[in-house]
Amino acid sequence: MPDHAHAPTPVIHHPIPLHSPAHGAVVPAPPAALPAVTSVQLPDGRIVTGYTLTPTPPTPTHSVGSVPAWAKTTALLAPTVGGGIAAAGIGLSYAAPGLIAMSHALWSAAALLVATVIAVPLALRTARRALTGNGGGPGSSRTTTHITQNITATGLFGRANGTINHH
Repeated sequence: MPDHAHAPTPVIHHPIPLHSPAHGAVVPAPPAALPAVTSVQLPDGRIVTGYTLTPTPPTPTHSVGSVPAWAKTTALLAPTVGGGIAAAGIGLSYAAPGLIAMSHALWSAAALLVATVIAVPLALRTARRALTGNGGGPGSSRTTTHITQNITATGLFGRANGTINHH
């Protein structure tokens, strides 16, 4: 096994020679001076120099087992709604006899209203005949008035003329 205590300095190979016309040869900077460049010694003793990549932080993703908030709310409200419907059904079953009685009372009230609309004018007519003495029967002194109307027109769009006669 090689001795790792004294690691050799890294060697950089440039295939094209670097010459500066004014100052001579340009010496490259060691890899440690460059940003994002690191030298790593492998277990067999070789030193490898390369760019280091900074890992990007992982984006938070939804886990497979996560449940959306709307689903949780719906799941919590479902028993409440079901219980409310059950309570309404029980309440209607207790109220059914009273509701039936109320419907019969409403039909009776409607029939009374119709009878009143018919009976009141008849009663008023009878009372008026009794007060005025015009019964309309035999021997009554009541007279009737006959009105006749004659209308004549000439042509399809002609002006109409008419007469009214009282007898």
